Amino acid sequence: MRKLLVQPQMMERVYTVILDSICDGRLPPGVRLAQENIAEQLNVSRQPVGQALMLLKSQGFVCKSGRRGLMVSPLEEDFVHSLYEFRGALDRLAARTAAGRATAQDVARGKRILAQGQKAIAAGSVSKLIGTDMEFHRLIYELSGNTIIADTMNLYLNHLRRVMSAVLRIEGYGTNVWTEHDAILDAIAEGDAEKAETLARKHVDAASEKLQRVLREQHGHVTYISASTIHVK
Repeated sequence: MRKLLVQPQMMERVYTVILDSICDGRLPPGVRLAQENIAEQLNVSRQPVGQALMLLKSQGFVCKSGRRGLMVSPLEEDFVHSLYEFRGALDRLAARTAAGRATAQDVARGKRILAQGQKAIAAGSVSKLIGTDMEFHRLIYELSGNTIIADTMNLYLNHLRRVMSAVLRIEGYGTNVWTEHDAILDAIAEGDAEKAETLARKHVDAASEKLQRVLREQHGHVTYISASTIHVK
C-alpha cells in the first residue's frame, strides 16, 4: 500500500520538472529525451520517468523520434495560430468586462505586477517574465468576474507558458509586451471597455504574428540534440 502512495507522487514530481523545463525553454523543440539520462539526473528509477513522458506525450509536449525514441515536440505554426485565436477571443471579453469592474486596489495590484515584469526584463530572466506575464493575464481574467474564462484558460495554461517562452525570446519583443500590458491596464482603470478590448486584441495578434513568422523562418531547420541537463527547482 505504501508503494502505491509514493509512486504517483514521484511520477508527478518528475512530470513537473520535465514540463517546466519544456515550458521555459531549457528543453527546446527537437531535444531527444532518454529515460536513462533523465532518471540519472533526477536520481529516480526509470518507471516514473516513463510514466511522466507518456503523460507529456498524450498532452502534446512530447512526440515520437524514430522507432522508439521521444523528443520535445516542435512548435507548429497551425497550433500557435489556433491557440492565439482562441486566447484572443477570451482576452478581449475579459478586458472589456474588467474595465467595468476593476477597483483602484485592483489597478494597483496590476501595477505591481507590471513593475515585477520590468524587473524581470532588467534581470534578463525569461522564466520570471513568463511567470509575471501569466500573472498579469490571470488578473484580467479574475477582474472580468467570469470564472469560466479563467477555468477554460487553465486547460491550456502550460501550452501558453511554452508559447510565451518562445515569444519573449524574440529579440526586442519582451519590452513591447510590458508596454502593451501597461496600456491595457490603463484602459481598464479608465473604465474604457472598448479601448481595453481593442488593445487586448492587438496585444494577442502581435504576439501571434511574430511567433508564427519566426516559426515559418525556422521551418525544416529543427536541430535534434540530446537533453543534457534537466534542472530541479
